[in-house]
Amino acid sequence: MTLIDDFRSGNFKNLTGYRGDFVAQNLATLDWRKQFGDQRFDAIFHLASITDTTNHDQFEQVHDNVESFRRLLDFARPTKTRIIYASSGSTYGAVTEPSAESDGAAPANAYSFSKVIMDNLASRAAAESRDWIIIGLRYFNVYGPREAHKGVPASMVYHLAQQMKAGRRPRIFKHGEQKRDFVYVKDVVEGSIRALDSQTSRIYNLGSGHARSFNELVDVLNKCLGTNFQPDYIDNPHAHYQNFTQADLTNARSALGYEPRFPLEDGVRDYMQWLYG
Repeated sequence: MTLIDDFRSGNFKNLTGYRGDFVAQNLATLDWRKQFGDQRFDAIFHLASITDTTNHDQFEQVHDNVESFRRLLDFARPTKTRIIYASSGSTYGAVTEPSAESDGAAPANAYSFSKVIMDNLASRAAAESRDWIIIGLRYFNVYGPREAHKGVPASMVYHLAQQMKAGRRPRIFKHGEQKRDFVYVKDVVEGSIRALDSQTSRIYNLGSGHARSFNELVDVLNKCLGTNFQPDYIDNPHAHYQNFTQADLTNARSALGYEPRFPLEDGVRDYMQWLYG
């Protein structure tokens, strides 16, 4: 196994016990053929991107995310190496109902736009080579262990837990009625691995399949942490904000056998035990 990362949002401590090779490179400039020559891979998971959705540098977001993927496609095309890459539930934009993969894209920021372009490139490459399997996974609002090093882009679950553990009221946007599809990282890993067995190129949603409000999240955290904090409601400074996300899992269930095992209560409980023992 070989990992590639430039540590822009990664941390070597997350690789404790890893026994494979590691290449420290920026994927947006990596020359794959020079680096790996004729080396062949069973599959390539492409999960690297600028994960900070509040980074509004359009050139950096789109260039690094899209060109990284374009270089990977160019490398894998001759050998038709299976690719499984991270798309995003944010590509659906402002919606009020569960999102299905057939729904149109409506990206509200540069990050989401970059993911839409990656989906376009993947769909075109797969259509040109029917024997080349390329799987896109639209991750929804992922949370779980080993994300603290990300800082601001770390999950809402993590940030609220930290505030409450420090004895502060959790800060959420007025009036906590926004809903998100919070999906535990263990479910996401399971779904991603299942994509190794997919027989066709396709894009799949990976979420919990349920939309839960920010107020509900605070309640769940209070129960798990043994606290009793009321939310501290603040104004939302973001002009373009997804007030609702929910993954329609019909396709992932039928084609991948994906079935999330961690509803919010169970996922947060498992995470808090990991974080705070």
